[in-house]
Amino acid sequence: MSENTKKTQITIDEVSYNFEDLTEEQQKLFQHCVDLDRKIGSAQFQLDQLNVGKQAFIKLLKDSLEN
Repeated sequence: MSENTKKTQITIDEVSYNFEDLTEEQQKLFQHCVDLDRKIGSAQFQLDQLNVGKQAFIKLLKDSLEN
């Protein structure tokens, strides 16, 4: 099989599909899922940063109140 004829394998619920064999609508739906996974990961990363920042400010406030 040449490099130009390789198909992209995707797995949905443990079933493999060739991305190129999906309909245009199915490809778009899959791409939405991939993009949403990326956005969820990014949002989780930001949430982790926000929680650490909040804890830092709480610690600063508690330290300030003890003085």
